[in-house]
Amino acid sequence: MIRLSLSPLAPLALAALLLSACASTPATPPAAASPAPTLTPPPTAPPVPQDPAPSGLSFEKLAGWAQEDHLAALDAFRVGCGVSKDPAVARACGLSRAAKDLDRSGARAFIEANFRIEPVGGDGAGEDGLLTAYFAPQYEARMSRNAEFSAPLRGLPADLVVLDLGPFEPALIGKKITGHVEGSTFVPYPDRAEIEAAPTDKPLAWMRPEELFFLQIQGSGILVLPDGRRVRAVFAGTNGKPFVGIAIAMRDKGLLADNNTSAESIRAWLAEHRGPEADAIMRLNPRYVFFRTVPDDGKEPAGAAGVALLPGRAIAVDPGHHAYGGFYWLDAAAPKLAGAFPVYRRAVTALDTGGAIKGQVRADLYMGSGAAAGVEAGRVRHTLRLYRLAPNP
Repeated sequence: MIRLSLSPLAPLALAALLLSACASTPATPPAAASPAPTLTPPPTAPPVPQDPAPSGLSFEKLAGWAQEDHLAALDAFRVGCGVSKDPAVARACGLSRAAKDLDRSGARAFIEANFRIEPVGGDGAGEDGLLTAYFAPQYEARMSRNAEFSAPLRGLPADLVVLDLGPFEPALIGKKITGHVEGSTFVPYPDRAEIEAAPTDKPLAWMRPEELFFLQIQGSGILVLPDGRRVRAVFAGTNGKPFVGIAIAMRDKGLLADNNTSAESIRAWLAEHRGPEADAIMRLNPRYVFFRTVPDDGKEPAGAAGVALLPGRAIAVDPGHHAYGGFYWLDAAAPKLAGAFPVYRRAVTALDTGGAIKGQVRADLYMGSGAAAGVEAGRVRHTLRLYRLAPNP
């Protein structure tokens, strides 16, 4: 799902409403381009002893490792590793895809023999960060406006321009700004309040305001029309404004309790106060997401890496710190929200990003599609220890 300024999503999280956002477009996993050297170890062989990892960590000491579904973990790596530009990851990718008919113990042996553990953050010693989660929502929509379905799903405006600053100044390579031209001046694009106040001639569909808000956080989703037709709303771009979560503001205003700022609680409050009161809260987030619609193919959405997201096994990361296709271990505990699962310990692949996913020890876990995935995602706000599973030399 893609939740970047004019990048494919992302990555809006539903607890990302609290602190993150994510988005995506369908894609087929790319094939590995590297040759497959001799497999180490054979499928049924025990782990080959390796030199101790620089961190001093062993897989046996990794919390939750013994309980992991190692075959599912290796499958997640196989699906996403082809996008990596790291030669070491490419070699491990070729090895993993050449390893046929592995069972769980064989998959565990393969991972332990071919990867090492590197704590992320804290100058290599590891540090606490944050895990949130996101999902692909399904919402009702209409093709004409009424009192309930009053929020237009807007396509990318013709006057919106994303300006790459690199050609103007080498120090700004990779930096972009979003705006439009007024007379002879390039100015920032309007914020949420200004955009919502402007009429739109050709909306893609009409939605409930609070559900459009959540769709913008997630970055993509399925729209279900009264005649049963299903279309996918896909991230097309943003107004370039920063994402601002509304959960803290709602807590500080006394609208929700501190441990009850889950996505479903926020959405319920916005629905109950639909109109000027809810609009004022949603407009605290100036970021506005535009969409395009495509037929629904029934598949999971793709992340910013262009690979279909595996529910529970794909994460959105900060691309300034992590590369797509990387293999990681999540150790997330101490949930902040009521009703959450106590721990998330599993291997995942980095395949997405999001506007609010910033920092080294920060991840947004993709939970899948539909209501159940949304409920779980909306309760994830856990203290995170993140480990890179790096290929051995």
